[in-house]
Parts: sequence; structure tokens; C-alpha cells
Amino acid sequence: MTITLRARSGEFGAVRLEETPPRVLVVDDEPTLRRSLARLLLSRGMGVVTADDGAVAMQILQREPVDVALVDLMMPRVGGLELLEHVRAEHSGVEVVIMTAFADVETAVKAVRAGAYHFLTKPFRSNDEVVLTITKAAERRRLLDRAAMLERRLEHLEKFGELIGNSPEMQEVYRLAVGVAPTSSTVLILGESGTGKELTARAIHQHSPRTNNPFVAVNCSAIPVDLVESELFGHVRGAFTGATATRPGLFESADRGTLFLDEVGDLPPLAQVKLLRALQEGEVKRVGSNETRIVDVRVIAATNVELKGRIAAGKFREDLYYRLNVVPISLPPLRERREDIPLLAYHFLQKYAARSSSQVRKISPEAMRVLSAQRWEGNVRELENAIEHAVVFCRDTTISPSDLPFAKKQMTSTEPQADVASTGGPSLDPLVDLPYREAKDRAVHAFESSYFNALLQRAGGNVSEAARQAGLDRSNFRRAAKRAGVRMRDEGG
Repeated sequence: MTITLRARSGEFGAVRLEETPPRVLVVDDEPTLRRSLARLLLSRGMGVVTADDGAVAMQILQREPVDVALVDLMMPRVGGLELLEHVRAEHSGVEVVIMTAFADVETAVKAVRAGAYHFLTKPFRSNDEVVLTITKAAERRRLLDRAAMLERRLEHLEKFGELIGNSPEMQEVYRLAVGVAPTSSTVLILGESGTGKELTARAIHQHSPRTNNPFVAVNCSAIPVDLVESELFGHVRGAFTGATATRPGLFESADRGTLFLDEVGDLPPLAQVKLLRALQEGEVKRVGSNETRIVDVRVIAATNVELKGRIAAGKFREDLYYRLNVVPISLPPLRERREDIPLLAYHFLQKYAARSSSQVRKISPEAMRVLSAQRWEGNVRELENAIEHAVVFCRDTTISPSDLPFAKKQMTSTEPQADVASTGGPSLDPLVDLPYREAKDRAVHAFESSYFNALLQRAGGNVSEAARQAGLDRSNFRRAAKRAGVRMRDEGG
């Protein structure tokens, strides 16, 4: 059963699955048995090719597609075990069924342990036994091929490099990144802090012809202004105070690879001029040198600021902007792709649980609701930090809301100071993860505090009037209000 996988043109990650009857290679040095098996399998609709020993079978495998090899164990020149070893090493998509005489069953079992699908003893118990074994071997190969296809499809759908997400917004990012990766075009990645700009740049590099050459990343805003040119383009000895040795810059270090310029909007004006020349001419000049050096560097830039605003303010060159903005890729903030939060959360859970040898394996539905409701101003980076924190502090196999770093802040919202009078009551969301008794005590405490405060405020602080409105005598009202943490002024009422 040959499985052919083809990606349809224009469909990223789309796969078409074609199934044909299994093709079987029969390998036996007995001509009569070989012909008999060929006729049997052909009569059941299978494709058949035959060989009289292992050496011939190896040649056939090099030029013809085969799903299952039905191989005799004992043959001259190249025997069944040697052929099995060759198939496992060179043709992993072929299942092997061993044929053997009863006396060699122990050897056949060893063959199964070495990777053969099954073995048949001769003489066969029936033709159906042979056909069923071949059919099951072909079915196993079909399922393995389909699983591999689905894994590749899942890879495309849910991640690109270290970028993870299945939302329409991320699918568009994947589409652009996959399209530009094989080229040498300059890319400008736009997005808030923590959205994965460097991960996107690395993924583009990894999927490009430059993948085996350097990927050099630099945060332009982290370089002192007076050292930017030296860092990017290098310097010669004596070019400035402290230049005790000649040193190549990052452009030369990234030759034939990719240079990632993060926060490119923070480059000073003179460095922008030299960067423009490097992009246009493919050459750099070290600080203090008159020698021009040719470099082959693919530049990917990124920024979390609006460059057009910086252009209008005279802080960024317009010609450099258009040189960088050949292929723009905008990364969505996490709050705009909330459907990716569970996928990301579990990815980080697996990452940090493995790193710390933790037994944490799951995230409770309540914790996932809390994660999905967060604003995530720090985007994916903030979510990653939250999951790492939860893995560290979780004392069970499942992360609960109390394990998350913002749990304390949420619990505080149920303290007496909460304004329940204006909201109609405290939210129950932070309470549902507590034991019933504790949750009830917190809810009652918050209610009583707000209730007594509201009555006293309406009564102008008069305890007797507030007690009357509450339907309580004055002493019971005072005790209940005091228990709720409400302060009352002493008055004669």
C-alpha cells in the first residue's frame, strides 16, 4: 500500500493522501515457492515483484517502491538477516516479513527483535495466513506514514520554529515567514515586547538556505551610542580610545548568515547612514579604516515602536525604513489571539516540567480560565514566566489558580475593602478554587463588611439608625459590624 504525500501548490501545510494496493517484494531462492507466492498475492490485488536472493532484492529496492518485503531467512550470498539490516538502514518505509523453516524459529524471533514485522514458518498453515500477515504489515506501514504526515501537518498548523499558535493571526505570520525564508529579502518584524520577534527571525533563518551559517542577534538599544558603529562594522587598532586591537563587527561575523537587528529604531543617525550603505552595496568599512569589505548578510530588523512616527520626528531615516520594510511581518499581541493561550501554556508546561524534572503534567480548567482572562501586557514572554512560576510552586500534578503568580492579587480582591455595593457583590471566580468552607467564609466576610459600611454611610455614621435599618438591635449590630472589621465612631444615639 503505497502512500504518496504531496503538498498542493499554494496551500501551506495542505496535504493530499493517495492510497494504492500494497506492493510486495518476494525474496526466495526456491523458484517454485517464489512463483506460487507471486500468483497468490497477485490474485488478492497486490502488486508483486520477485528476487531470488538478497543481493537482487537490494537492487530492486533502490529503483522500485515497495511496502512489504516477504523474505526467506536462509538464502545464498545475501541472507534474510543481512537483507533485513539493509532495509532497516536504507529503506525504513518498508516492512519486512521473514519466512523460515520450523527449525529456525529462534533465529526468526531474533529477526523480529531486530525490526522485522513478523515471521511465517514453512510450510505455511494456509494461504490466508500469508495474505493476512502481508495485509497487516502493509496496514501498519500505512498508519505509520499517515501518523508522520499528520505530525508534519500539525507542525505547520501549530508552530513555525519556536513560534507556536494555531490562530488565524499566527497562520498569517507563518505564511509570510515561510514565503520569505528561502529568499535574501530584508524583513521588518513589528510587534510589542514579548510577542516573539527574535523567535520569528530565528525561524526564518532556520528555514533559509543560510541555516548552516551564523545567526547573529543584537539589541540596538542596548549598545552605548558611541560604540554602535564599532559593534556593527568593527574597528581597527587605535581607531579610538580603548581600541587596543583590530576587531571585526557583527556584519562580518554574520557573513553568509543572518544579522538580526532588534529595536532598530534606536540606532543613532550616523549608524543609520552606514547601515543603509551596507544594505544597498553589501559592503562595510571598519571604524578607522579606509578598506571596504564585501559581506553577504541577510538582515532581519525588528521594532516595537512606530517607525513612521520616528521618521516624522526626524529620528529615523525614511530611505532606511523603506530599505528595511521590504517584507513586513506584524506579530499580534497575545490578547488578540487568546485561542492560542492553552497551546502556549501546555508548551511551556512541558518545557519547564522537563527542565526541572517536575511531575506537573496538567493545568486545571479553572487555572486555564484564569490564564485566558489575563490582559498579558508582556505577551507570550509574560505567559511563559507565569507557567514557569506555576511549575516551581505547584505541589501536585495539576496547576491550579493558586499556583499562578497573580493568585495573591486575585485573593486580595475578596478582602473587606472590596467595593461590593457598586458591583452587586464580589466575583465568585477567585473563590471557586478554594475549599467550600474557606470560600464561604471569605464571601460572607466581604459581604458583611460592605453591607455594614454601606448602612453606616447612609445613616451618617449613626449606629442606632443603621441597626434599625438592618433590623437588628444596637448591640448585635455593633458586634456583627466589628466582626466584619468595620470601624464605628462612638455616639450616644
